[in-house]
Amino acid sequence: MPEESDIELSFRGGRLISAFPIAFFIGWAIFQSGVLGIGDTTGLVAGMLIGLIAGLLFVRGDWKDYADVVFVGMTRRVAATAVVAWLWAGMFAETIQVGGFVDGLVWAATTLNVGPGLFPAVTFLLAALLATGIGTGYGTAIAFTSLVFPAGLLLGANPVLLFGAILSGAVFGDNLAPVSDTTIVSAVTQDADIGGVVASRVKYAVVAAVLAIAAYLVAGFGIPGVISGMPHANVTGQVDATVSPWGLVHLLDIAIVIVLAVRGRHIIEAISWGLIAAAVFNVVLGAMNVVDVSVASMVLFQAPQNGLTTTVETLPLLGAIVETVPAGQAAVGGSIYSGAAGFFPLIVLTLLLVAGAEIMRAGGGFDAIQELLIDRVATTVRSAETTMVLGTAVVNATVTINTAAEIAIAPYIATLGKRFNINGYRRANILDANTSALGYIFPWGGGLLAGFGAMQGLVNGSGTPWFTQAMLVNPASVWPYVFHGWFLVAVFLMAAWTGYGREYVSDRVSEEVSRV
Repeated sequence: MPEESDIELSFRGGRLISAFPIAFFIGWAIFQSGVLGIGDTTGLVAGMLIGLIAGLLFVRGDWKDYADVVFVGMTRRVAATAVVAWLWAGMFAETIQVGGFVDGLVWAATTLNVGPGLFPAVTFLLAALLATGIGTGYGTAIAFTSLVFPAGLLLGANPVLLFGAILSGAVFGDNLAPVSDTTIVSAVTQDADIGGVVASRVKYAVVAAVLAIAAYLVAGFGIPGVISGMPHANVTGQVDATVSPWGLVHLLDIAIVIVLAVRGRHIIEAISWGLIAAAVFNVVLGAMNVVDVSVASMVLFQAPQNGLTTTVETLPLLGAIVETVPAGQAAVGGSIYSGAAGFFPLIVLTLLLVAGAEIMRAGGGFDAIQELLIDRVATTVRSAETTMVLGTAVVNATVTINTAAEIAIAPYIATLGKRFNINGYRRANILDANTSALGYIFPWGGGLLAGFGAMQGLVNGSGTPWFTQAMLVNPASVWPYVFHGWFLVAVFLMAAWTGYGREYVSDRVSEEVSRV
């Protein structure tokens, strides 16, 4: 296969036609998730596949060259790095979740007897902590909406404000967590190390978070929270009966991952140590009967009954369980399996999107766009960074799967930023801020829809028989209250205009942007 530097493509209609596969994908994503409201990553894979196939029709010359470029793109290091990091992050996140970490956070909030006015601000902080630890804003939105949202309603908190606080916490963690998919993509696509990226973006995230906390305090005490027909109950008593504080021990393995990543250790090494600690804690908690051993297992073999006659616990100290199930239901499970498998569709989509970006490079599309931006729009560092912020905002407001949108726009950010010698950390931070924020703000956003889906599951549920259809929060009403998301976008707009936090390539030694 020819090397990347040897391949050049020519398209009917000019260089910009090389962007057709990615442009087709963006249109598909807008229709699927924005118009139809379907947040299915596998569906996006189909859209990108069709875009790549259709791109062949515009090629001048041998189609083999086009096919070779697809393979070159899919085997690039940036794609492989993201794939490996996601697999480790997924295993770590799932192991913490099955270990009762969410229960621990809920227990802490209720034990402190937080009132309705303060509850949204505290919910934001706890959701931010969870999302930073497990690296998935979608998972945080689902978990907190399922557990914390009904508790807040019973306490008397405003439901729209409370849902906005949950989504804001998800934004914070998606933006800052070393194991977040958006953090990983923003770092590797901008040739920056993950630990350095996390350390460099704290100053932006904290400014936005402080403003968000203040906003939730003002709104929490200023907006009525009473809902007609809402039962009044002792929420602390209800929650204490179902949750335990022991899951808070996972704060230690979260700290291990964050500290090691920020100190520059390889992301696989950092997550592996956190994963080992989480597994040990889960085994201990299982021995104490705090968590269900079969649920918290690292590996779960569900063997058919004709193969085993009884349920057997195998190597419990390693978190491996064997249990019998009816014939036809045999499977492998556990946090290692489900954590990694959850990223499989996103991994495939990433490889295809990187291939689409490589087609643009080989066909001259990036060069054409760069020339247009530099000649007419991005003529200074300030205008270049503003263009980067607004460009990522537009893409992420339309493509509602935030990681997919980030991958699609990442090559533009890299090309434009390098033209003005902007440091990889700065480019990664601009790329990730809007990606993390806007996917949780608009009614068609994937993160918001994930949380709303969990909320629909509360209607007449076994644990919430009092929750009715009338109590659902309208997704179109929550967007003004995702305070951290809005403040994060505003912080980067101000940073682009004032130069706050701006760094150039010469501001960092080369070794600092090579640890991936």
